[in-house]
Amino acid sequence: MTTSLAEKPRRSYGTGGLFVRADRSGRQTWYGKWRTNGRQIKRRIGPKRGEGSRDGLTRTQAEAELRRLIAETPGAARVGERLTMHEAGRRYTRYLAASGRKPSTLAAVRGHLAHWIEPFFADRAIDGIRTEDVADLVTLMQAGQRPGGLRRTKPLSPKTIRNAIGTLNALMSYAQRKGWTGSNPVLDLELPVVEPDEDIRFLEPVEVEAVGAAATSGTYEAVDRALYITAAMTGLRQGELIALRWRDVDWTAGRIRVRQNYVLGEFGTPKSRRSTRSVPMADRVAGELDSLFKASSMQGDDDLVFADPLTGGPLAKAAILRRFRKALRVARLDDAHVFHDLRHTFGTRMAAAGVPMRTLQEWMGHRDIATTQRYADYAPAPEHEAALIAGAFRSSSPIVSAAPGVVSP
Repeated sequence: MTTSLAEKPRRSYGTGGLFVRADRSGRQTWYGKWRTNGRQIKRRIGPKRGEGSRDGLTRTQAEAELRRLIAETPGAARVGERLTMHEAGRRYTRYLAASGRKPSTLAAVRGHLAHWIEPFFADRAIDGIRTEDVADLVTLMQAGQRPGGLRRTKPLSPKTIRNAIGTLNALMSYAQRKGWTGSNPVLDLELPVVEPDEDIRFLEPVEVEAVGAAATSGTYEAVDRALYITAAMTGLRQGELIALRWRDVDWTAGRIRVRQNYVLGEFGTPKSRRSTRSVPMADRVAGELDSLFKASSMQGDDDLVFADPLTGGPLAKAAILRRFRKALRVARLDDAHVFHDLRHTFGTRMAAAGVPMRTLQEWMGHRDIATTQRYADYAPAPEHEAALIAGAFRSSSPIVSAAPGVVSP
């Protein structure tokens, strides 16, 4: 019969433990157990040295072998190692990069670490960080006080705070799975509430035509005009338009296929799985793209549709916004609009035309239907709604007034 004898001394999280197991004949063997990557590992260490014997392992020798095995476990912290926030952040971003995360995601994580998380926690060990410590960081962010003696900034919005603390939450969860800490202090934190922003800025169809006609920036005139019209009538994101290639324009099927995105100077996959999609190509868009194709010297399948006329490469996003606002001023429109408002234009116009929200979600590449629902207020009301309300309050019996004996007609 096998007997298990638990080790008496209690150990801190992640350092593992020894126990002895005896077989039917009474021979005893050291075993070790520890946690890493969120799972428990058990390994045979070796025979236990009996009293007065030179064979087998003493407790000290078994402890040393246990430490060696733990240290060789992929992803495990060394026994006794206390990772600082800086080192944990470095390992976490390396893990994200190895996992194939998008450059935009890596840039956001590195920004949160560099601007807030690492300066605030400095060289503190992550296994010593408590919920109240994270709450202090949130207070600084709300006040616009940068940690580590950095210059002040304006108070951060609830959404920005939640994004930064979300990075910390993901990092601490990763550290917990790795056995670097025993708890995640972010889980019990109350974060600022984000008030939904229902304000959507968009252009009317006549304004879209006006801004397209006002694209008069010399060399960029033809590409900008086609860009504005296509953005407003397909709902593609700016990065998706920049990455669009001629092979993605299906003239026969009358559709534009979204296969790539351009973010932070790199081509990659679209924002989410749903963002890989195809969108109907209206005749107006097809006409603009046809004119642009005939005027362009870059007509290969892999050439960019909206290629920079001077370089043949992708358009610069900052320059797109400058020229877009210049066109707005020429058209005597509000130059506070941003390029993304053309995407909102597509969403609001499609909703107003009665396109079902599920269909609009597919066309716009929204991962969550809740994002698409922001356009629901622009959808036309069914003609029979008023009749439904009237019918609900219609009664075959007269309504009795408060005065006794008086019946309302």
